[in-house]
Amino acid sequence: MTQLMTQLHETANFIKSKVNDTATTAIILGSGLGNLATNIQVDFELPYSSIPHFPVSTVEGHKGRLILGKLNGKKVWVMEGRFHFYEGYTSEQVVYPVRVLRLLGVENLLLSNAAGGVNPNYAVGDLMILKDQISLFTINPLIGKNEDALGTRFPDMSEPYANLFIQKAKEIAIAHNIHLHEGVYVGVTGPTFETRAEYKLIKAVGGDVVGMSTVQENIAAVHCGMKVFAISVVTDLGIREDNNVITHQEVLEAANAAEPKLTLIFSELVKEIA
Repeated sequence: MTQLMTQLHETANFIKSKVNDTATTAIILGSGLGNLATNIQVDFELPYSSIPHFPVSTVEGHKGRLILGKLNGKKVWVMEGRFHFYEGYTSEQVVYPVRVLRLLGVENLLLSNAAGGVNPNYAVGDLMILKDQISLFTINPLIGKNEDALGTRFPDMSEPYANLFIQKAKEIAIAHNIHLHEGVYVGVTGPTFETRAEYKLIKAVGGDVVGMSTVQENIAAVHCGMKVFAISVVTDLGIREDNNVITHQEVLEAANAAEPKLTLIFSELVKEIA
């Protein structure tokens, strides 16, 4: 067994020793979206800092705890805070929790993130379902020796986000009169917000939103056989002729304002798939 697999099993076994239960669905919450956790009937929680080999969140808006509980009557794992390449973690460390969740029995992964709007038809506060992604501007977490125990050397990425989950989410949104976009998420390393020229490039290559997370988690999840669904909250607009200054506080405020709609969609989707 490789060092990585040994550590993954040590982490998973530690968590199993603390709670005699699990769930097949997990949710990873992005910047400013942690309030979804207040809707969880918490059965168990662990701060990341107490989990062996686990990274620790360093970004405002990421509380840093692993929760097992019930959402809409269904058991779920919830990561209240994620890890980013720009924090100084390797791509392997960024996706470490995703792989641990797989060893805990997770089959379905729901991701949320705060993203910058590139599509001119998007407004701050809008929600976008990820139908595809562009990960060429980030470091692929599968680089290096393949972990055959996790997945194949060359995973197929023709359906990075499960079409079945996308369809169910659309039906939920229609039933609750929630407007959803569907588009392409472009992953970048950060931590700088993009320049005007970079926003134009991202738009030119087919991106609808841009963000500093998600794509590496998605690749690792698909690699190890999970079905993935993701929603971006448009928290700022990248291409603005008058004022292109963006702050992290602005991102958090927009995410918090849109969070109730995202919570409703995730809550209903969990009920459908869990």
